[in-house]
Amino acid sequence: MDELNLALFLAAAFFGGLTSGLSGFAMGLVVSGVWLHIIAPDQNALLIVLCGLVTQGSGIWRVRHAIKWRSVAPFIIGGTLGVPAGTALLTTVNPNTLRLSMGVLLVIYSLYSLIRPALKPVQGGAPADLGVGVANGLIGGLTGLGGIAVTVWCQLRGGPKDAQRAVFQPVMFATFVMSAISFAVARAFTVETLKLYALALPVLIAGIWSGLRLYGKLDDAAFRRTILLLLLVSGVALIVPMR
Repeated sequence: MDELNLALFLAAAFFGGLTSGLSGFAMGLVVSGVWLHIIAPDQNALLIVLCGLVTQGSGIWRVRHAIKWRSVAPFIIGGTLGVPAGTALLTTVNPNTLRLSMGVLLVIYSLYSLIRPALKPVQGGAPADLGVGVANGLIGGLTGLGGIAVTVWCQLRGGPKDAQRAVFQPVMFATFVMSAISFAVARAFTVETLKLYALALPVLIAGIWSGLRLYGKLDDAAFRRTILLLLLVSGVALIVPMR
């Protein structure tokens, strides 16, 4: 990797950490837009998982006072069913078609919510949370984006920003743990990828720290708009090919 590509690689890591610290998700989409032009797709996927353990772990610590594990458990249980199912379906479902469908839905949802902000909160329950957890894991197993479904669900349910992050960040962390185990079983860890991870980690942490400081200055309404804008960008990124 030459000096220019290394600088781009590290800059993407910083902005990925910044985005995650501010919103609690979307790190993978931010870094992939750059990393996929520099490193191999399998390295990109593994690095997103390893970096995700750090971004989501730090995010959990930030909102630890608001976490109610009994409320989070159905999502994680559903994810343990969805992730292997999604992985198993990789050979039968076209991931590109799924990404396009998800992108269109995210664009429609986020634009509608931004234009019509007074949405009535959705009333859920344990069965609905379990179903969202399965869908979240399924999408994660198929596309590697294990966090979009639960983030949208938290937006639909509404509530304070810490309460929302206290749900979707532990779920995303659990999804990354399951993905890391899958990569380890598949022997996807390489010395070269771990060296890249060691280079990215300091600037990733600096980005997370900066994002968390900005997060502390957001009120609930500003946080909602930030999430919706990131969901819109995520939808566009899914529609437009990264390579």
